[in-house]
Amino acid sequence: MAKIKITQIKSVIDGSERQKRTVQALGLKKINHSVEVEANLAIIGMVRKVNHLVAVESI
Repeated sequence: MAKIKITQIKSVIDGSERQKRTVQALGLKKINHSVEVEANLAIIGMVRKVNHLVAVESI
């Protein structure tokens, strides 16, 4: 599978506990922090749930 770069662009302070844990599970720690991960179905599903908090680029 391809790799994607996920960057947190908004804060999770006002988000639900589920959204906070999803962002944490993606490996993001704070705003403008980026991670590179394999684009499998689980990761894509997590990104869709918090797509208003993150930006995604294909590598």
